[in-house]
Amino acid sequence: MGSVGAAMAQISVSVPSRVSAGENFRLAYTINTQDVDNFRAGAIPSGLELIAGPYRSEQSSFQMMNGHTSSSSSITFTYTLYADRNGTYTIPPAHAIVNGHHVSSRAVKVTVSGRARNTGGAPKMHQDDYADEPHLRSAGSPITGKDLFIKVTANKHRVHEQEPVLLTYKVYTLVDLSQLEGKMPDLTGFHSQEIPLPQQKSFHVENVNGRAYRAVTWSQYLMYPQMTGKLKIPSITFKGIVVEENRNVDPFEAFLNGGSGYVEVKRNIVAPGVDIQVDPLPAKPKDFSGGVGKFNISAQLNKAEVRAGDPITMRVVVGGTGNLKLIKQPVVNLPKDFDKYDPKVTDKTKLTNTGVGGNMVYDFLFVPRNQGKYTIPAVSFTYYDTDANAYKTIKTKPFEVNVLPGGDKGSSESFASLKDNDIHDIKTGNSTVHQVDDFFYGSAAYWITIALLLTAFVVLFIVFRKRALDNANIVKMREKRATKIARKRLKKASQLMFKHQSAEFYDEVLRALWGYVGYKLNMPVEKLSRENIKGELGSHGVPDECIDKFIAALDECEFERYAPGDSSGNMEKTFQYAMTAIMEIEDVMNKKKRK
Repeated sequence: MGSVGAAMAQISVSVPSRVSAGENFRLAYTINTQDVDNFRAGAIPSGLELIAGPYRSEQSSFQMMNGHTSSSSSITFTYTLYADRNGTYTIPPAHAIVNGHHVSSRAVKVTVSGRARNTGGAPKMHQDDYADEPHLRSAGSPITGKDLFIKVTANKHRVHEQEPVLLTYKVYTLVDLSQLEGKMPDLTGFHSQEIPLPQQKSFHVENVNGRAYRAVTWSQYLMYPQMTGKLKIPSITFKGIVVEENRNVDPFEAFLNGGSGYVEVKRNIVAPGVDIQVDPLPAKPKDFSGGVGKFNISAQLNKAEVRAGDPITMRVVVGGTGNLKLIKQPVVNLPKDFDKYDPKVTDKTKLTNTGVGGNMVYDFLFVPRNQGKYTIPAVSFTYYDTDANAYKTIKTKPFEVNVLPGGDKGSSESFASLKDNDIHDIKTGNSTVHQVDDFFYGSAAYWITIALLLTAFVVLFIVFRKRALDNANIVKMREKRATKIARKRLKKASQLMFKHQSAEFYDEVLRALWGYVGYKLNMPVEKLSRENIKGELGSHGVPDECIDKFIAALDECEFERYAPGDSSGNMEKTFQYAMTAIMEIEDVMNKKKRK
């Protein structure tokens, strides 16, 4: 997971602007990265009392679209405060070190007035006048479709083929949503591109049916229909995590137990599907480029006068908004005395919520062979204009090229010049005479060399064929790499252990364990879990005691990272656990393979 740069790091703060005297409330600081050191909250002013905290929680989310993975992470420090007496209090900024740089939050004001009703000591998280913050519910409270849902909107429901549709997924919530994951599946009939949005989501308030929701645009896609008819964009199930408050836990006990006053509830949110009616384009002209949208074209020549044999570059630029990445290459018709080469194509487009915009640049290189004056005809480009609902043809201007005689070669060439002809004069002078048996060809050394080359060819053919077969077997290659990678990472972990770098040591051991079993069982990262590992190892004939030892090694590594006591002793014990678990599984699976 990438870290946020110091210039982008920020500390956001949430606290109710108004509370009642005698009431508990929550003060939360969120930093948009987990690479945080030396976090310090501002001094709590007199009139407010610190009851418990800080509770530390970390959030991460991942998204994958068209093979591209994006991730975001944050860390939140939460305090429970008590409003002792009326007044307006300013809580100073909090401070932290992010990537070696100092970062501060803003100062916040809290107004204490009136007296609180009997709330049973439960912390008050947010008032109604602070509606842009999440409402923390009691553990076990039901979460309905009216509390958390996703709206899906399309800017158009009827388009022509290749005409883009903007699809927007918007989240509405009344609860404290800490994490959400979901991705667009591979679709038949659409070419889809995800519009990049900020990874750090910023909620705002929207009223829906008289209720104030926290809302955020979660993701947007540009969908280019490749087929006609009624196409279906299916529903997507997002996996979310909602934080609820366990009010039965004493705040001091929650503080001592590492923030156990909060629970995380998994929730699936179904984003509904959308139907798009795609109409076919009218009868297509013969020179149709495939472009649908709004385009322009221009061209320029790097020089209008050259010598025969010298290259000329002609740049053709197609710009505008539409399916620029899917258009055909413009056709440049050249005089017959010109040699043309394949163009260099430069993509200068960018994705926006109105479509793909920018330029596609084509640099054509050609070489005139003979002198004379030539005309390069205009380059035409035919596309379908979605605004006018009609085909349009746009053209560049033609170019005149004056070709001068090329270098030392004229139109009248002398056949006496050796360099310009392939018929040479008869060689005169002394010559050397050799015996027939002096030639290498046909000699004993010649046949021995041929035999050695044939033998080397056969050996190399067998070796490379076996290697190619092994490389073709992806599962076999991953199995072979599993032990090698695990050994390499455990070696690095041992070096970290001797340097007493405990955090890096445990990270490396965990990577060795997860990486080994992932490669050995050919399991993708998203399916790596303790339950799946148990099932897969069992299906490969690994005994239960070996499986339990491997799972115990994972648990031991995660536990010992934060365990008190001698860190060197903890690291050495964890290292032995991990190495023993991997060696026993390797031994069992190798024995099974030999049988």
